[in-house]
Amino acid sequence: MKILFVIQGEGRGHLTQALSLQQKLIADGHQIVGAMVGKSPVRKIPSFFSEKINTDLLPFESPNFLPTAKNKRANLPKTVIYNLARTHIYIKSLRYINRTIKDTNADLVVNFYEMLTGITYLIYRPKVQMICIAHQYLFLHPDFTFPRSNPVSLGMMMFYTRITTWGSTKKLALSFRKMKEVPEKGLIVVPPLVRREVIEAVPHKGDYLHGYLLNSGFGEEVKAWHKKNPHVKMHFFWDKKDAEPETKVNENLIFHSLNDTSFIKYMSGAKAYATTAGFESVCEAMYMNKPVLMVPTHIEQACNAHDAMQSGAGMVADRFDLDKLLELSESHVPNLHFRHWVSQAEWLILREFREDLLNEEHPVSLSARRILSRWFHKLAKSLTIW
Repeated sequence: MKILFVIQGEGRGHLTQALSLQQKLIADGHQIVGAMVGKSPVRKIPSFFSEKINTDLLPFESPNFLPTAKNKRANLPKTVIYNLARTHIYIKSLRYINRTIKDTNADLVVNFYEMLTGITYLIYRPKVQMICIAHQYLFLHPDFTFPRSNPVSLGMMMFYTRITTWGSTKKLALSFRKMKEVPEKGLIVVPPLVRREVIEAVPHKGDYLHGYLLNSGFGEEVKAWHKKNPHVKMHFFWDKKDAEPETKVNENLIFHSLNDTSFIKYMSGAKAYATTAGFESVCEAMYMNKPVLMVPTHIEQACNAHDAMQSGAGMVADRFDLDKLLELSESHVPNLHFRHWVSQAEWLILREFREDLLNEEHPVSLSARRILSRWFHKLAKSLTIW
């Protein structure tokens, strides 16, 4: 089959999942005809993805979280206002996605949690079937337990998650552990998409801490802790725009720009791992038996962290308290079942791409589709005139 990827480009998680799935699909005889990546002015597409994705890279403007003034946690009101002001830009993106689906002659679209893909299917109704894949689809599972959270933030996240699935044939929910399927929701629970490079790495317990900061403002917390603990070696990766490949504070604290090869190398030799709770890197740490300190920046990551903690990944905190991580590194008991679960990913995921298992009916009801489609057409028309 000819398959088109559409990827939500915030952070590294969905991008590395796409690279991993690409490896598996190509080995199974499929062709990836393009990789569309939703981006925003506040972030750039990491070079590791553009260098390794073996197809045309097709960026487009997409909604994204905006950080607070200190560039740490997401600023929800600011995010909503900013993205509403850019609606006319996102309408152009919808047209671009629809046109690309046609121009690539794709037999299937794989949506990595990109909201505009769902809206494209709502408005333009492409005849090409779509599969959605992400950890966030586990939030739709009746047995998923949520952490204590702001009900407004939780409601918005669930609404966003459902938007991404509009028009989909099925939803593949990446999970830390095995859970039952929910056929009536088209929900299938599958293992994480851990890349071949991670599986082939040889982990060992080194003498340094490893980390990833989605928002570079957390770097100040790391520097402040390091000032009190200058003897502890640390290698942290961050998503800082226009940063040098390496920002060396001193011999024991180095910040790295995102690079997947270096990231895996430092993960494999780390004593422990600290992160802003993205799903993918937590899976990589668990696969290498590294204890994890998770500091969520928004509701989605809070749910990731809560789920990971239940699966034995490590602990959740509201700041980068690396004292706790050092303590955890001495007492952590790895989840030995996780590697076996990951080993089943290839056949469990690839079977869902068999043509005889792809349904012809889209689960979005015709009446709901017509109502929402009419509303979006009116909005698009008014913004074009404006």
